[in-house]
Amino acid sequence: MSKRAEVLERLRQLGFDEPDVEVLADHFLDAEARGKAGHGLARVDWLTSLPDLRPKARPERLLAEPGFERWEGRGALGYLTLAAICDAQLADPPSHSRVVVAKDCFPTGMLGHWVRRLAEGGLVAILTATSPPRLGHPDGGPKLVGTNPIAIAIPSSDGHPLVSDVSMGQVTYGEVIAGKASEEELVPFGGDRAHKAFALAIGLQLLVDALAGDGYGAVLVVARPEADPVPGLRARAVGVRLPGDR
Repeated sequence: MSKRAEVLERLRQLGFDEPDVEVLADHFLDAEARGKAGHGLARVDWLTSLPDLRPKARPERLLAEPGFERWEGRGALGYLTLAAICDAQLADPPSHSRVVVAKDCFPTGMLGHWVRRLAEGGLVAILTATSPPRLGHPDGGPKLVGTNPIAIAIPSSDGHPLVSDVSMGQVTYGEVIAGKASEEELVPFGGDRAHKAFALAIGLQLLVDALAGDGYGAVLVVARPEADPVPGLRARAVGVRLPGDR
């Protein structure tokens, strides 16, 4: 049995319907292929530990305006909520730009996976999401914010979008789950400049909280590009691995 077939079968056994099984498998296997094991196959087993796993839940779009959408996870995994949001943006792109807010959206996984899909469809995309408090102030104290990653994807005429996907933690919680890091290492990145990562984490946390409300959420901005800067950057960066490249 291939690795993909094995993952699909394990997800079916958890009760997910076939379209959702494919979405989840695509995400986990993409994470593995990109060296982000903390968001990869380790998460399949982790799903079984979630006390409120609802495989049949479906996200809902509550509001759709030209420049704004509001979604509610309705108990669905955040992966599936973001997949539905991406599908909706690609099916009906904004005339110029659109802000999309998702409430009850957790876990969201490797955010680069979602913005890459949008960039491959021709849209500039910026996505952030919150999670349980895991980062404290660099000087110590209680855990105040999630690792709160931000992912940015820029489409390219050469078919290879540039994708930056950065967590504010020195390590990710996924790396803890995968056994590649300890919880003690889960601090704002930057060493003696860690206050900068902490400031970003706080800012992103409050941005999502202000727009999505209580609980874990996500905020996405999508826009049509007015220029094509990626090929020029790649030409200048010969021999350099750029963000998101394998």
